[in-house]
Amino acid sequence: MNRRAKRFGLGTVLLLGLLAAWLHMADKNYVYKAIYHNFADIDDHLIFQQRKIKAPAKPVAWAVAKNYNKVKLPPELAKLHEKLESVAFLVVHKDSILYEQYWDGYSEKSKSNSFSMAKSIVSILVGVALEEGAIKSIEQPVADFLPDFKKGAKAKIRLKHLLWMSSGLNWDESYMNPLSVTTEAYYGSDLKKVIKSLEAVDEPGKKFSYKSGDTQILGFVLEAATGKHLSDYAEEKLWKRIGADHNAEWSVDHPGGNEKAYCCFFSNARDFARIGKLYLHNGIWNGDTIVDPAYVKASLTPSGLPDALTGEKTDFYGYQWWLLPNYKGQSVFYARGILGQYIIVMPEKEIIIVRLGKQRGERINNHPSEVLTMIDAVNEVVK
Repeated sequence: MNRRAKRFGLGTVLLLGLLAAWLHMADKNYVYKAIYHNFADIDDHLIFQQRKIKAPAKPVAWAVAKNYNKVKLPPELAKLHEKLESVAFLVVHKDSILYEQYWDGYSEKSKSNSFSMAKSIVSILVGVALEEGAIKSIEQPVADFLPDFKKGAKAKIRLKHLLWMSSGLNWDESYMNPLSVTTEAYYGSDLKKVIKSLEAVDEPGKKFSYKSGDTQILGFVLEAATGKHLSDYAEEKLWKRIGADHNAEWSVDHPGGNEKAYCCFFSNARDFARIGKLYLHNGIWNGDTIVDPAYVKASLTPSGLPDALTGEKTDFYGYQWWLLPNYKGQSVFYARGILGQYIIVMPEKEIIIVRLGKQRGERINNHPSEVLTMIDAVNEVVK
């Protein structure tokens, strides 16, 4: 080995050593895990600690349509599933399963990561807490529940601001930067420390800015309001009441720790569809009012706030639900996750679509192109 190669080798070792020392001193050891796993995956329950959400002893089975799996979906939908690596596709019509298909070894029992569909579940749980009185109003300050929000500009933040993604906090919603707060929240081991480090940089309630941190704070609010882990509350007040067929899981930041409220609720297509059915029926499940219909209506109403990036009026987002208020004459709402996880509800036709998979497509005016393709395809066969 020549002298130049030796110097390069020693320099590289020294640089890596300095980087490792800085990561340790800056309390950013989660970066190693982020680099090793490279990017979030639908099977990440295998690498994280999980808290179980038990299904009821007597699940409520889905009804199956007379023409189950006999409808012919357009060929462009099959191409989409292949291109974006779908693992599950389910269509429910009038509370009966009309069509379902699975790929890559997945089935109606397979758990898959919800990613940000969990945000809509958290929104539902806020509605449940309102219904039972654990939370008095969405106008309540976050400081009523979390002491770290009692001082300074953070004291102005109300629950409504979090639901609308308008907290004004300096959360960096970056998925590719290994040093971002989003990466730390996903791969790190102390969510409370992450949230405590946030600062209010804008007036709350003035602009829409999508931030997973807003949902995480709502998760901590729910725990403070109910005195229960988020998973335990979801199990008692939601999962068992909607008759889920299988146990679910929610990732936590460390053993015995806190749920990643903004993501990482693991279930299957059939049980995710129950979430759609609950809101299709305005928060009422077979006569049981789980969420006040007025809250459901408010959840599915656009905030109207200017988008922080474009300045345009936000007509596509409510209380942690994505909205298509007038798509070809239909009003559609949906939950969505980063790798193309969707619970899509089309109220006029009483349709619920669930898609789970490994990739997503391009966006068209704030909405993923595959959402529009799936809606169009199902509309062709359900008249």
